[in-house]
Amino acid sequence: MFAVQVEDLEKLYRRRGRGARGARERPKAALDRVSLNVARGECVAILGQNGSGKSTLVRILSTLLLPDGGSARVFGHDVQREARAVRRLVTRVSVEASFFKRMSAAENLAYAARFYGLGPRATRTLVPEILERVGFQADRASEPMQNLSRGMQQKVALARALLTSPTLLLLDEPTTGLDPRSKREVQAFIRELQESHDTTVLLCTHDMDEARALAERVGILHAGRLLALERAEQLERTYNAENLEEAFMVATGIALGDDANAEGERV
Repeated sequence: MFAVQVEDLEKLYRRRGRGARGARERPKAALDRVSLNVARGECVAILGQNGSGKSTLVRILSTLLLPDGGSARVFGHDVQREARAVRRLVTRVSVEASFFKRMSAAENLAYAARFYGLGPRATRTLVPEILERVGFQADRASEPMQNLSRGMQQKVALARALLTSPTLLLLDEPTTGLDPRSKREVQAFIRELQESHDTTVLLCTHDMDEARALAERVGILHAGRLLALERAEQLERTYNAENLEEAFMVATGIALGDDANAEGERV
């Protein structure tokens, strides 16, 4: 059984307003018949610029969005018909993580731990341990979240996601806003999860170094279409490129740092 099975997945979005002649504009595809499989325990990275469909894919797999066509399964469970079973297996981390802003990082994590069913004693031990392992400064754990930088809030989001050693970890730009040392610490923790808990990882990113460091296979998602999904070395050979960034540019015709129309991610 695959950890993730996606077949001809489609998601449409509609622009607000009307076209030049007053008619409503036709829907455009945030995901255009995307198909992929992820093996249990594998880490797959999906490269794509803003608006390529990465976040839409993650939201569908985490049951936050319904697809408009095709199918998606997580460990054999259909994301539409068996959403509750999927949610028990999936943990999602994104750059848009939400918190109780007036509560501290430690309080937010303690709340999440109790929500996941951890007891008070385990919570008191686990929260500071995980904060330390993602590079969060211990002397700031009692500060309100609203006083923390985006990078520090992202560390808390990662710590919250890792409280339960997830079966499938969906990472949507997980290290955005982190300094180089913190990125390395987070990446090391993700590798440890894979090795010690057989965690499967789907990593959506535009960080080439991160994709190469963590993923067994790398995909290129552009304008909602999955153009390729291969080992990094094979991608470079396929596109006659010296590195991943050049392979991406050859495949898509653009530089990864150039933003696409972000409306492609709003559905």
